[in-house]
Amino acid sequence: MIDLYTWATPNGRKVSIALEELGLEYTVYPINIAEGEQFSADFTAISPNQKIPAIVDHETGIKLMESGAILMYLAEKAGHQLLPKDDGRYWSTIQWLMWQKAAFGPMLGLALHYLKFNPGRSTYSEERFRKETHRLYGVLDKQLCNRDFLIGDHYTVADIATWPWVARHEFQTVDLNDYPCVMDWYLRIARRSAVQAGWSVPMPDKVPMPAGFKL
Repeated sequence: MIDLYTWATPNGRKVSIALEELGLEYTVYPINIAEGEQFSADFTAISPNQKIPAIVDHETGIKLMESGAILMYLAEKAGHQLLPKDDGRYWSTIQWLMWQKAAFGPMLGLALHYLKFNPGRSTYSEERFRKETHRLYGVLDKQLCNRDFLIGDHYTVADIATWPWVARHEFQTVDLNDYPCVMDWYLRIARRSAVQAGWSVPMPDKVPMPAGFKL
């Protein structure tokens, strides 16, 4: 059994979606980051950086923080589902997972901070992160054209890591109609039953759908 410490954020939902996709049993422990629960001594003992998500695997005794590390661990635990074993696809998956962790997620998070929650505070910051957000969506769109998923026809942890951030495209002032390959990929993943179940962790919620589309 795995304990999942999480909240309703893109990073938190990566792990709940992966757990659902892999069919691993888990118990959810909500960590309300709006109320500062991530700073408690008990949670800090599991996640020293005081960030969600984090897991405890009672079968192995392993505790992990950082969504990328957790996704890799879960995929390997489940027999390399969502993380291909062969060198070419393995390293391609890792490459795009690291791109999400190092570029796509952080930049979109900053865009969200300034454009959604602090508009008018810093014109420079708004323009800087809006421009970089659209550049990164362009990178993603180019990679996904003529592919079902980030590394081709194989759905992986790289897709699971990236998709929840795209789910917040409206908050980032992004119209997915401007990125048709991203749109197709987004809808393809949104309609997976495991994704819908994982999105509703730690509380019930509906997967965001672009205007004019239904699950």
